[in-house]
Amino acid sequence: MPSLGNWFDTLKNDHEQLAQIIKIPNNTISIDLGLYQNAGATIVQQLAYSLAHANEYLNLFGKDIKSPLTFNVSVGTNYFFEIAKLRALRVLWKTLAQEYGISPECHIFAMPTKRNKTIYDFNTNMLRTTTECMSAILGGANTVCNLSYDSIYHKDNAFGERISRNQLLILKHESYFDAVENASDGSYYIESLTLQLAEKALELFKSIETNGGFLHQLKAGTIQKKIAESAKKEQDAFDAGDITLLGTNKHPNMDDRMKDDLELYPFLKTNSRKTLIQPILERRLAETIEQNRLKNE
Repeated sequence: MPSLGNWFDTLKNDHEQLAQIIKIPNNTISIDLGLYQNAGATIVQQLAYSLAHANEYLNLFGKDIKSPLTFNVSVGTNYFFEIAKLRALRVLWKTLAQEYGISPECHIFAMPTKRNKTIYDFNTNMLRTTTECMSAILGGANTVCNLSYDSIYHKDNAFGERISRNQLLILKHESYFDAVENASDGSYYIESLTLQLAEKALELFKSIETNGGFLHQLKAGTIQKKIAESAKKEQDAFDAGDITLLGTNKHPNMDDRMKDDLELYPFLKTNSRKTLIQPILERRLAETIEQNRLKNE
């Protein structure tokens, strides 16, 4: 698994078990785009890597895959681009599925990204998740699961979960986001973005396949390297103030105290262990700033 750096058992055994699982009616294969997004990959990389990941399954199992694939997507804060990302994903999957003669339908499960969430001025997370859920709905996600505003530092709790549900209920009952299907259809700007993202992702996908495929590039560390480069570029932009997280690197409330309120460790966890491939690690943009602030409380 890209996030762990190891197989559950071995590559051969994992594939054999998966071959048995997909024969059971209504079982499906899921592809995790969220890992790439939360690790700092660009939108084009997210689309291309997930398509290449799906292609590995199609090469192995082809028409044995009876149920639509599920794509687990993390939605970022770049509103229109994220709408276009989900639409481009459907276009790309349909193109690939038709080559194998299987159903072009897929199920998109979307939830907000963790990458821009913060422990300081944490109520701002509600604004971020609201716009991200809006992007998911307008982008045509089949299922939208919100992220609690305090999920990165609190254990599951009734209040945080209630607020996250209420955000979706407000979008449904007060903003009428359920009143029209495919509300973004016909928007020149979104259609143009969708086409551009799909074309660039398809170009990168073809490059991956030409150079050995998804698993080969994972084993060689090529995909991890490309994601790390994109993540560093985004992190540098954040550190320079070109990317703003309100309450963290702009207009911070220095009287905020969080040290005694952390029920979960909100930073990148590293454990020394042997891995077959270099794992792809999720990391939030605000981690360094937050760690420094916690030391000075």
